[in-house]
Amino acid sequence: MEAIPGRARLYVGCVALAALVCLAPVPAVAGTPLPDPSRWAAGLLRADSSSWAVILLAALYAAGRWAARTRFPGSLPAASPVAPVVHPVLLAGAFLLPPPAAALVPLPGILLARVEQRPAGVRRLWRAAQCVPAVWAAARVHGTLGGRDTVAACAVPGALLPAAAAVLVYCAVLALLDGGIRVLAERVPARRAWRGRFSRSLAPLAVHGLAGLMMAVLWHSPYGPVAALLVLFPMGVAWWVFAQYHRERAAHHATIRALVQAVDIKDGYTRGHSERVGQASMMIARELGMDERRIEVLRFAGILHDVGKLGVPTRLLRKDGPLTPEERCVIELHPEYGHEITRGITFLGEARSAILHHHERLDGSGYPYGLVGRQIPEPARVVAVADAFDAMTSTRSYSRARPVAVALEELGRCAGTQFDPRMVGALVRALDRHGWHPVVTADEGAPALPSPASAGDRRGVTR
Repeated sequence: MEAIPGRARLYVGCVALAALVCLAPVPAVAGTPLPDPSRWAAGLLRADSSSWAVILLAALYAAGRWAARTRFPGSLPAASPVAPVVHPVLLAGAFLLPPPAAALVPLPGILLARVEQRPAGVRRLWRAAQCVPAVWAAARVHGTLGGRDTVAACAVPGALLPAAAAVLVYCAVLALLDGGIRVLAERVPARRAWRGRFSRSLAPLAVHGLAGLMMAVLWHSPYGPVAALLVLFPMGVAWWVFAQYHRERAAHHATIRALVQAVDIKDGYTRGHSERVGQASMMIARELGMDERRIEVLRFAGILHDVGKLGVPTRLLRKDGPLTPEERCVIELHPEYGHEITRGITFLGEARSAILHHHERLDGSGYPYGLVGRQIPEPARVVAVADAFDAMTSTRSYSRARPVAVALEELGRCAGTQFDPRMVGALVRALDRHGWHPVVTADEGAPALPSPASAGDRRGVTR
């Protein structure tokens, strides 16, 4: 959203006007003349004062955004109006305050926050305009269902239903507005812009909603607002752990990207191949019903399966002509090189076995060790099918891409001798559901610089 299209700016303006409408029935906090300083100060000390609640919750929200930006950079997406740790703050405001007062809570934190990308004014306005209607709508639904009365009475069982409805509305408004800006500013197809956004965010927001409800109930309890603030401590700890995980995951991805870029620079004709093999491996793993952790490991395995090419002389990778038997032996060392290169990358786990054995064949004619059948690790059997499929469906300087149906037919022909039939079947089913869109990895007009596949290792359909 670097250059924001005119239609997106119009959308932001319309949502901003809607936010102003939400604030129009100004609550007693801002709509009545301010009392004299002594009365106003006394009012702030009352736990049931709307002024006190708005000011304190707005300060907490602003502090949460500041912590997200400065203490845990990268843990809060640039376009997000809400840091995970302060969802309970906004929802507590929706449970405690009238809708216009609750909608005031996020404004100081958003409008005063620094915006990294330009145009800063439009982006800041959008974040405020997105958040205000969501909080207002949640507070409106909660109040309509009698939620504020049950919260004030500290009647927790009776407060659950209004709170749940408010969370649903809060989640729905955020998802709806976010999908709209994606369509208009990022040109995401409408059928994809909203797909899964509500369902993915509902579960975490339900947890945040419970924390917000606990804050609101404690606010009206004999222990007062101080006890309510203690609810944020475990939420903050959980968010800190999540932020650490997020940073570690980002470091993993950066490591993998660096290795893949190094391979692509050395062997230009496989550019993009690694990422596609990772995608196909992930599709197979998901079709086999593997858990999300193993699916990610299989994706890493597919992406890094050819990293051992970094240990192969460039002159062999780019040799114009057939390889000699000695040169082929050097090429066939690349799985072992890859296994050694990734030895110290502990998060790869069993992906390293796929890097080492993805050229093994069920009949024992593969390399480097000539393993047979189930001796070949399962991740390696997945990556072998994904590798062969992408090799056949990608255009190279030495061969044109085959249609997906033809490639699948060839995989089926080789199933049982070269490939695991179970993996081939999983890929077929996954492609039936999701399709495949191969990417051209070499310009047809480029000089022929054959890779090992064309230079003497065309045994079957893999390199």
